[in-house]
Amino acid sequence: MPGRGTKKPSATVRPGRRRTTARKRPPTIGRPARQNTGQNRGANRRRRKRKPTPGKWRRAFGQVFYWGMVASLWVGLIGGGGLLLLASNLPDTSSLWEVERQPSITYVDIKGRQIAVRGAAYAPPVHVDELPPHLVDAVLAIEDRRFYHHFGVDPIGLARAMITNVRRGGVVQGGSTLTQQLAKNLFLTNERTYKRKAQEVLLAFWLESRFSKKEILSLYLNRVYFGRGAWGVEAASQRYFGKPATALNLGESAMIAGLLKAPNRYSPTADLARAERRATVVLDVMVKAKKITPRERQEAFAQPVHVRRSQASPAASYFVDWLAPKVRELSGDVDADLLIETTLDLDDQRAAERAILTVLDDKAKARGATQGAMVALDSDGAVQAMAGGVSYARSQFNRATQARRQPGSAFKPFVYLAAIEAGLSPWTVREDAPVRIGDWQPQNYSGKYAGDMALITALSKSVNTVAVRVANEVGRDRIAEAAHRLGFTSSIGLTRSMPLGSNETSLIELTSAYAPFANGGVLARPYGLVRISTREGDVLWTHKTPARKVVLDPRSYALMNVMLERVMSDGTGRRARLTDRPSAGKTGTTNDFRDAWFVGYASSHTTGVWVGDDKNRAMKKITGGSLPARIWHSYMVEALKGVPVSVPAVVPSYSNVAIAALPSTPQPQARAEAQPRSADPLGDLLGTLGE
Repeated sequence: MPGRGTKKPSATVRPGRRRTTARKRPPTIGRPARQNTGQNRGANRRRRKRKPTPGKWRRAFGQVFYWGMVASLWVGLIGGGGLLLLASNLPDTSSLWEVERQPSITYVDIKGRQIAVRGAAYAPPVHVDELPPHLVDAVLAIEDRRFYHHFGVDPIGLARAMITNVRRGGVVQGGSTLTQQLAKNLFLTNERTYKRKAQEVLLAFWLESRFSKKEILSLYLNRVYFGRGAWGVEAASQRYFGKPATALNLGESAMIAGLLKAPNRYSPTADLARAERRATVVLDVMVKAKKITPRERQEAFAQPVHVRRSQASPAASYFVDWLAPKVRELSGDVDADLLIETTLDLDDQRAAERAILTVLDDKAKARGATQGAMVALDSDGAVQAMAGGVSYARSQFNRATQARRQPGSAFKPFVYLAAIEAGLSPWTVREDAPVRIGDWQPQNYSGKYAGDMALITALSKSVNTVAVRVANEVGRDRIAEAAHRLGFTSSIGLTRSMPLGSNETSLIELTSAYAPFANGGVLARPYGLVRISTREGDVLWTHKTPARKVVLDPRSYALMNVMLERVMSDGTGRRARLTDRPSAGKTGTTNDFRDAWFVGYASSHTTGVWVGDDKNRAMKKITGGSLPARIWHSYMVEALKGVPVSVPAVVPSYSNVAIAALPSTPQPQARAEAQPRSADPLGDLLGTLGE
């Protein structure tokens, strides 16, 4: 250890570091100077990092506060300007209590029975205090459980919806309150934009500040849409259950509340099972919200819900859709509720639906016959029944009026009509043999040829070669003229295949063109409207029977009936033949069995049937004489119950025609191929008619 007088050795300098000499500071007054030894160097360095003084804190806080106020001011100005801009674009709220209703249009059949109601249905407003508590609880439980605890916008509900949507990976739950829904329904469109959402929020705030919760709830229940044209809970209760909303039980209330999510989807008149499942969800939510007990839920679930059923058949909607454009055209801008009287007969309509659904069963569908359509006309063209498809709920496309298909051999009657008008007769003989026109060579369905054959046999057996020969003989232009004269409105191309039905047509057009064969040779344009009037009784339009237009001469009319009756008795239409009355018609089948037709008539009723596939796929050997003939027969048997038996009427002047001037026996060359059932078939027909 060194002595006191010995100097301390100098500190060792580490490599790479410069030795620094401690700066001498004057001694502190009143305190002995500290030596800057190695032990207090760290302390000295810590002392150099001196804490800010209180003055610096105040200056820093002042700067933050200043810039915060500036930013807040700008945000407030921009936000306030945005709100003012949104508010300036808000719709007028002065008409809140005025209901801008659309007219209701009620369609009835020929006997005054309701077919359908189109447009909106309204009822007098009802206050929330008048409604059953369980109805109000059901609506709030499923739509807005926190209705009485928010101010128009529910942050908790919005956060819950966001979390649920994130977990599900999509929008499965909305965050709009009942007040927001009311604001949207009253004032806004369904446009999905941030601007519209912001306006919805502002309007919700306005509603909450302007009205009480009960008033908002009353407005909502009286203005919201419940499906099937029903606006408001009272109209919905009357439409679905046939009772006032004040009389709804718990199960019915749950079903009404369940409609709000998707009114048409959960409509009990459209799908009762789906509506019941939705009502069960509402009841479960009510239990969870402690609005009802589990026992009450069970009792409501066990109690059957009696839904008011319309007298109309579902497929009648095809008929109503067909009439709707004409109704709008004829009624103009009338704001009153309308009553539309039509030609439809609901009994016949139900018979048409049953016939189609019965014949087009699973076996038929397995063969490719997935769709069918029917039109039934009275003698003057009044539509008595119309089925545009198998199911209106699945497809609203009307195959009776909108679909255009090739009629195939169902067009041949117009070929033979032109031939008869050119002087030929049913017993005129033409050769059934291969025929070629250029590079086109039509084939018979059987692939066989029978040689010489009478025209009546050629039509009844639907022989293609004879029809083509006759068309070439009389001229395709004459055939087209005859078809247009009897009711065809679309153009008919004069192609080589025209006599075999290659031109497209609709079922209603083809059926109406057959009507003159049934009614005495008079043009029959199809129609469905009888009268349009207001509910107050003001008649706006009435159908006027057009002037009688005879389109068939007596000879042609009578001979065509002889030929078409043979199709039913001894030809391709045997399955359609009626046993209790005379009937006539023609089958039609297109290439690859893509379309199958049967059009026929009995007792002045003309009915057409089409069977096929919407995608125009080939069916498995389904001809016009199979499924369509069966559908036609099934319908006519039911539709003609109670209708007096009659045969096609003859134009009165026909009795003055000398029968001797008409061919009453087959031509000699035809006897070997087609011997008629009597020596004088035309005389037999006239005798039956009571000449």
